[in-house]
Amino acid sequence: MDFRKKLAIEPGSTVSLADINPEQDGGIESKEEGKEKLSGILDEITPLQEMLYAEKKHALLIVLQGIDAAGKDGVCWHVIRAMNPQGTYVASFKQPTEVEKAHDFLWRVHQRVPAMGQVAVFNRSHYEDVLVARVHNLVSKQVWSKRYHEINNFEEFLTENGVTIVKFFLYISKDEQLERFEKRLEDKDRQWKISASDYAERDRWDEYIEAYEAMLSHCSTAHAPWYVIPANRKWFRNLAAADIIHRAMLDMQIESPRPTVDIDEIYRRYHHAVREA
Repeated sequence: MDFRKKLAIEPGSTVSLADINPEQDGGIESKEEGKEKLSGILDEITPLQEMLYAEKKHALLIVLQGIDAAGKDGVCWHVIRAMNPQGTYVASFKQPTEVEKAHDFLWRVHQRVPAMGQVAVFNRSHYEDVLVARVHNLVSKQVWSKRYHEINNFEEFLTENGVTIVKFFLYISKDEQLERFEKRLEDKDRQWKISASDYAERDRWDEYIEAYEAMLSHCSTAHAPWYVIPANRKWFRNLAAADIIHRAMLDMQIESPRPTVDIDEIYRRYHHAVREA
């Protein structure tokens, strides 16, 4: 099972989301089997993240994009929970402030990039500037069309400086989105997650799909490929994301750092004294 090979967007390819089935289950026989595999992967991610934090030679940036209700929060909860909060954080990029708008569109993003030893999750990201900005005509085509190249250069700079970037587009069908909206309306504990704007944005579904296809086509690169995660089945979404994150961390060849003190001396002076006491 290597979902990187199955779900990666080949750099330079032209993406048509109509060719991807959001109901895919990766050949996993059952939901129970998928959850069992997820549990095993999370058990392996935990010590890797601990060593990443201790070694401080690498950083991991996880980018989550998806249309409303695709499960960005769900991935944070079911996958990122395997990581120690001391070395992990989630950042979101919503409507820019006046200060942020006075700078280039990547200025606010660079400030949230993970330091060495850290894992950052972008729950929505710099890609909003070629998605929402495009669909809602917040800037001209002349402006947003240049941003693909600028984003690619930015991400290449990060990877050259020790940041591994894993980018997920969570893909659900229009019918699945509507079903999830309806469940939120019926669940009093989750009604806070729904708004009139969620339904209004459905009217722009085709425009968003076109924008996502352009994003995937222009910005899946060798240094930072996009992965399209079929997300109608939540358990498969979580499993695929965890598997790809796990493999990215293994590729870092993380090792526990060597002690910075004389362990033998500490053992002789303190451990022996404690035993004698």
